[in-house]
Amino acid sequence: MSGASASAAPPKPGGPIRAPEPSEKWRRLRLIPLAAGAGSMLAGLWFGLARLGLMLPGSELALAEFHGALMISGFLGTVISLERAVAIGRWWAYAAPALSAIGAVALIAGAPAFVGIVFLLAGIALTVNSGAVVVRQPALFTIVLTVAAACWVGGTLVWIKGAPASEVAGWWLAFLVLTIAAERLELSRLLSPPRSSQLTFILSAALIIIGMVRGELAGEAASFSGVGLLAVTLWLVRHDIALRTIRFSGQARFSAACLLAGYFWLGSAGLLLLVAPPGATAFSYDAAVHAIAIGFVLSMIFGHAPIILPAVIGLRIRYSAAVYGPLVLLHLSVLLRVAADLFERVEMRAISGPVTIMAFAGYAVTLVISSRKK
Repeated sequence: MSGASASAAPPKPGGPIRAPEPSEKWRRLRLIPLAAGAGSMLAGLWFGLARLGLMLPGSELALAEFHGALMISGFLGTVISLERAVAIGRWWAYAAPALSAIGAVALIAGAPAFVGIVFLLAGIALTVNSGAVVVRQPALFTIVLTVAAACWVGGTLVWIKGAPASEVAGWWLAFLVLTIAAERLELSRLLSPPRSSQLTFILSAALIIIGMVRGELAGEAASFSGVGLLAVTLWLVRHDIALRTIRFSGQARFSAACLLAGYFWLGSAGLLLLVAPPGATAFSYDAAVHAIAIGFVLSMIFGHAPIILPAVIGLRIRYSAAVYGPLVLLHLSVLLRVAADLFERVEMRAISGPVTIMAFAGYAVTLVISSRKK
């Protein structure tokens, strides 16, 4: 989830380190892991419907337990690893997206026996890639990107050991939140923030990590996680350039709108963890997790896709105001999900899933219609 402009999306991980333009042949090879990641996303969304009680063809409950692995490791792990590899520009950096793509395909095919090991190796490879960037460009954001990748490794280890999904989710969500926050930290340098802002960022990230290590999403209280998410949200709102670019027009304004809407849900998740911790009600855990995973993370994807796709596969996206329709639908689905969880309305939860899928499908169709090859 990065980019190369100052609109509202961050540069590729690794900052100004840029790979030479690859040949068309090599660029097309990137479509393989990207396709596997997209397939993992579709499967994860489909199996997620089973978790909401909607039994559709192919959405058996036996496979629904891999919903989180498909969405986070199979989809987002592959996309983030691929983007990092493109930024590094070395053949060995593609080991991470290749491994996570293999894991995604294995899960989709219903062969999960060795998936944990494959995702673990993918996470280790991404951590090594990120560490290589730290060596080339020592900076707080590159260090945090490496720590975030290590959270993916930690979560996968916990998953392999058979820990509850709520404990695994803490590690994997930390991977996503810290990755995005680190990329926004890089772009915030355009505003020349005070040095003290780095200290507050470090403290905010540390609280999230402490909560993750304590397994707070699987416990009765989530004080560190809740305060950490709120602190990161406040930092992003204060120091992100989105508050400036929202005044622009076109793609810059849309990306900024996606970011600010995502920050709202990230802060909401932190507040939920404080006032309605995971053990408080039947669905409070679900509300916090999906406020982050859908409201924050997927909103980031909406905002960054028009910048990621040109950098990764050479597909240029023309801006169209029609993208606001799917964005509004996406956040409506989060509102339905969180409200249904808080009021324990099972039927409303069931509706939220298809609305999320409609938003994603609508956004994809809009991008396809408005795109053209370079």
